[in-house]
Amino acid sequence: MTAPQELPGWRHVSSGKVRELYVPAGVDDVARAAELLLVASDRVSAYDFALEPPIPGKGELLTRLSRFWFDRIADVPNHLVAPDAGGPPVPESVAARSMHVLPLAMFPVECVVRGYLVGSGWAEYRETQSVCGVPLPAGLSEGDRLPEPIYTPAYKAPQGEHDENISFEQTVELVGREDAEALRELSLRVYGEAAAIALEHDVVIADTKFEFGRDTAGTIRIADEVLTSDSSRYWDARSGNRTDSFDKQIVRDWLSANWDRQGTPPVLPQEIVDRTAARYAELIERLGA
Repeated sequence: MTAPQELPGWRHVSSGKVRELYVPAGVDDVARAAELLLVASDRVSAYDFALEPPIPGKGELLTRLSRFWFDRIADVPNHLVAPDAGGPPVPESVAARSMHVLPLAMFPVECVVRGYLVGSGWAEYRETQSVCGVPLPAGLSEGDRLPEPIYTPAYKAPQGEHDENISFEQTVELVGREDAEALRELSLRVYGEAAAIALEHDVVIADTKFEFGRDTAGTIRIADEVLTSDSSRYWDARSGNRTDSFDKQIVRDWLSANWDRQGTPPVLPQEIVDRTAARYAELIERLGA
């Protein structure tokens, strides 16, 4: 991974697989900052690994998509804040792929909602006829729409380790029952609203994951990204082909065919990079984001 970009007036405090976090220069405690700057890179990750090379324009496209969805689910609190008029300006080089956000105490849970049977859910269903402890009807096939969306949380492991699917009761142990129920309710609510909006544009949201945190006033807010092509499976409803995706499934499929998940992932071929970038851009156009 390349070193984070230095931004005048801002101090880099942490790196994720695909994002960088900054505080205003001179602020020594993230929790006391009035605002943070979250910058999306063009890096792409899969199976908990950051891959090479990056996807050109990805950071800007996914930031646009997050802003699009934050605007359409505005009834649910999120982490966006208006830039502080007294704070440092954002360099033009990152303006289109950055968001001013609140510092939050993050929950150690990835809030996954599945509307269709695919991915690790399909693999688990074939063995147990359930997904993360949620029983499902017999006779379902890969890619089928579920009778209703299900909430299947995961433990958000420290960077460098693999996230782990957990039951709802395990989330209760992690965050307490009241917060666990709130996270489940918010996740299912946002997915339902977004899935209905996407279908108006002939796009299926097969599944997605949310991250939430609590602000200093005690409000639970959606954080990080929301309903992007990195955090969601998007399918083309017009084609009827469940593999015709607008997300990084192209990358996952190539890796699955060319890597045994041992050691360092291989470098992505240019064709895979170009196809992924094109599909990300096509989704933005389709949704009108």
